[in-house]
Amino acid sequence: MELAATPVFRPVTPANSEDFVRLFESKGGPSYCWCVPYRTTAAEKREADNTTRKAQMLRRIEARVPVGLLGYLGAEPVCWVSVGPKSSFVGLGGPAPESDQAVWSLTCLYVPRAHRHNGWGRLMIEAAIREARADGATHLEAYPVDPQSPSYRFFGFVPLYERLGFSHCGMEGSRRHVMRLKL
Repeated sequence: MELAATPVFRPVTPANSEDFVRLFESKGGPSYCWCVPYRTTAAEKREADNTTRKAQMLRRIEARVPVGLLGYLGAEPVCWVSVGPKSSFVGLGGPAPESDQAVWSLTCLYVPRAHRHNGWGRLMIEAAIREARADGATHLEAYPVDPQSPSYRFFGFVPLYERLGFSHCGMEGSRRHVMRLKL
């Protein structure tokens, strides 16, 4: 499939955090979660409302914790992939990393409705692979679901991860597959 436009991916940093906020607060954006549910401590979860979640994520960005990538068309942020060291997440499941493994986790793919069904899912996962590899990860772990799953669809779908070389290494709950790619 030839794409009409291909996003350019950049890590979210304090310098572009306003773009992150703009994408998340856009119509249909994931401002209900701010991509923090799998990143927060028990104490942070107790405070969980939209305003608090936003502040929790912005604190992580300000502290330069790798939280993910924004995809841009020109100056406009048009998609988001949550990817970072597995140690910065909580409760994802999957096998514990071996002592010589630096595992990163990919936990969310978001594309606004106007840009869906154009092949960006593959591009987003490939960008996450490049970012994890460049930051020294030895494995990238993802938690996709089957295409007919009624929930957790923001993790992406198993067939795409299989096509990109990810291997199955278990289940987390009844829907989320745990898949890894050796980098």
